[in-house]
Amino acid sequence: MKIEFLVIGKTTQSYFVESIAEYCARLRHYIPFEMTVIPELKNAKSLSVEQQKEREGELILKSLRDGDTIVLLDEHGKEFTSMQFADYIEKKMHTVARRLLFIVGGPYGFSSAVYAAAHEKISLSKMTFSHQMIRLIFTEQLYRAMTILNNEPYHHE
Repeated sequence: MKIEFLVIGKTTQSYFVESIAEYCARLRHYIPFEMTVIPELKNAKSLSVEQQKEREGELILKSLRDGDTIVLLDEHGKEFTSMQFADYIEKKMHTVARRLLFIVGGPYGFSSAVYAAAHEKISLSKMTFSHQMIRLIFTEQLYRAMTILNNEPYHHE
C-alpha cells in the first residue's frame, strides 16, 4: 500500500514548507508516501464559490485511479485521537490494496462529485485551520501514527 496526500495549491510560507518536507521525509522510512500538489486555479477571483469547487473537483477527480481508497479531510468527518488514528492506519495497511489517498480541498471545500467519489471523511479537529497548517498537522499525525505502530518513543501517553 502507498499513502498519498493530495492538496490544492502550493505551500507558500517557508516555515511550513520546511516542516512538511521534514515529516514527509520521515514518513518515507516507514511506508511509501507522496504528497501531490494540484496547482491553484488561475483567475479564481473571477469565479463563484461553486465554480471554484467544481473546477477544483474536476482536477481532483482526474488524479484518482482505479483501486484508490479515497479519504477526504473534511470538517464533518470522523475524529480520532492519535492512538485511534494509528489503529485506523494499521487497519488500512491490511485492507487497502493500492493507494490510500487523503485529500485536502480548496478554500471552499469539495464539489459534490468529489464527495460522491470518496469512501470516507475524517476531521483533524473541530477547529478551523489554514490549509497550509492542515498539511503540517496531517503529515505530523501520520508520522506519529507510524511511530506508534512501530512502538517508538515519539508519542507519549
